[in-house]
Amino acid sequence: MTLRFAEEVLLLLLHDDNGKFARVPEWSLRYALGGGVLMDLALENRIDTDLEKLVLIDSTPVGDHLLDPLLEEIAAATESHDARYWVEVAAGRAWEIREEALSRLVERGILEQREDRFLWVLSSRRYPVVDGKAERELKLRIMEVLFSDALPDPRDIVIICLADACGIFKELLAERELDLVAERIGQVRKMDLIGQAVSSAIWDIETAVAAAMPPLAY
Repeated sequence: MTLRFAEEVLLLLLHDDNGKFARVPEWSLRYALGGGVLMDLALENRIDTDLEKLVLIDSTPVGDHLLDPLLEEIAAATESHDARYWVEVAAGRAWEIREEALSRLVERGILEQREDRFLWVLSSRRYPVVDGKAERELKLRIMEVLFSDALPDPRDIVIICLADACGIFKELLAERELDLVAERIGQVRKMDLIGQAVSSAIWDIETAVAAAMPPLAY
């Protein structure tokens, strides 16, 4: 069973002990989920990208509700755009992507959906892990890449780009471990152009937010 990247991002964010997701900035999650769909389309040989533009290779639907809406939009475009542009477009679909990915994880028996109620009113939704095999294998793949010099598989490059862009490694690794693999993460990120576009989009937003914050008073 091969999961889509949006599903893997959500599994990495999930806290096993309570079925809730780690808190990351909303914009970073949107770009990670949207970028994941673009990266899946690239691995399905539907699109390709270079430093200047993203190119449609094959408009044939994949037959996947996570991927086909964006593929259709790319195919309908009358002008060429770079990967950054399409990352922005994909991020606009992030919450649809999230709901579809969660639904599929539940259908596959990996997660269970539970609704917590207080005084008969829905207060929160949790997704406890039912079958942890997919999550364990995913994390093992990532750690093997980060703590070795082995040439990573294309799928591993993608999920490391997305996890880094979303700030997931701060949840998975201790501060000392994160320092040890920081250079390796940087090397892997340079191997994927869409991953670079995702990171660039998030960096621009973080910079803009920081610039808008009032100076600290001492």
